[in-house]
Amino acid sequence: MEAKANLLEPLLERVEQYGKTSFELLKLKSVDKTADIVSTLISRLFLAIVLSFFALTLNIAIALWLGDLLGKNYYGFLIVASFYGLIGIILFFVHPRIKVRVNNSIIAQMFN
Repeated sequence: MEAKANLLEPLLERVEQYGKTSFELLKLKSVDKTADIVSTLISRLFLAIVLSFFALTLNIAIALWLGDLLGKNYYGFLIVASFYGLIGIILFFVHPRIKVRVNNSIIAQMFN
C-alpha cells in the first residue's frame, strides 16, 4: 500500500504544479490582453482629442469664411451647423451597422 502512495505522491505534485502553472499562464495572458486593449483605447482617445481640436478650429474658420462670403457671419455658422445636422441624421440611421462592426472588432481583438 505504501508503494502505491509513493508512486502517487510525485504524480499529485506534478498535477498540482501543472495547475499552478496553467493558472499563472492564464493570469499573464489576461494581463497582456488587458494591457493591449487599454493601450489601444488610450492612444485612439488621444488621437481623437487632437483631431477634435483640429476639426473645431477648421469648422470655425470655414463658418467665418462662409459668413464673410455671404455678408453675415451667422450665415456661415448656420450652414456649417446644417451640414453637421445632416451628418447626424445619416449617422442615426446607420448607427446599428456601425455598432455591430465595433462590437465585432472588440471581440476579435480580445480573442486574437
